[in-house]
Amino acid sequence: MADIYTIENLRLSLANMTERRFFGATPQLEILKGLDFSIPRGAVVGIVGGSGSGKSTLGRALVRLLEPSGGAIRFDGVDITHLSEAELRPLRRRFQMIFQDPMSSLNPRHRVGTIIAEPLRLHGFDAIPARVARALDNVGLPQAFASRYPHELSGGQRQRVGIARAIALEPDFILADEIVSGLDVSSQAQVLNLLERLVADLGLTLAFISHDLSVIRRLCSRVIVLHHGRIVENRETGALFAAPEAAYTRELLDAIPLPDPAQAWA
Repeated sequence: MADIYTIENLRLSLANMTERRFFGATPQLEILKGLDFSIPRGAVVGIVGGSGSGKSTLGRALVRLLEPSGGAIRFDGVDITHLSEAELRPLRRRFQMIFQDPMSSLNPRHRVGTIIAEPLRLHGFDAIPARVARALDNVGLPQAFASRYPHELSGGQRQRVGIARAIALEPDFILADEIVSGLDVSSQAQVLNLLERLVADLGLTLAFISHDLSVIRRLCSRVIVLHHGRIVENRETGALFAAPEAAYTRELLDAIPLPDPAQAWA
């Protein structure tokens, strides 16, 4: 299976605001420290780690919301590491992102139909009303929801709108950043089931960022574990849960509350 992403020695630094100076340049803090990995086409890859591990920074680098300081990101054979926004625009349709908080990523002044239609218009799609209807149907929302505003929806429904907006563009790759962390257990399960179905039906490649290994185990076929900006494990999900190699991974597993960790769970 060909890789849709190839990452080589990826480094990314951001301004260290805790050491901000009145004069001179703000010091840089290295967040990602030489990452090497690939994402196979059609895979569901989990990116996991604690707060400050660099997982969200990595996700934003993959979809080029952040520009790396060094190394290379190749998307479907194209080096996108330092492409300008004008050069990236033809590719942006192909890699989409679903954000953690739908209330901050969905325009509260726009109806759901407009929210889904806007990126379609931006990328020059035709038959937009039909595409909006199909996207809503794919995420299990009634067509009547196109006329509603985000505040009229539940948290799980708003997250489905975010998913619909992403899949309407018929992307090859979707990055989902902590998208179930704010939902109740029932809504989490429904969204995870939806993602599984969409990956199978639409032939998507998915990278799923989470701090919760129990969610990662439920959804992903492979797991990348980040710690302080470095990869400490990159393994098939079953193997990682059966016999974690890194001490940090074992700490993450031990932090999962389980009624009977020694029996059928692992």
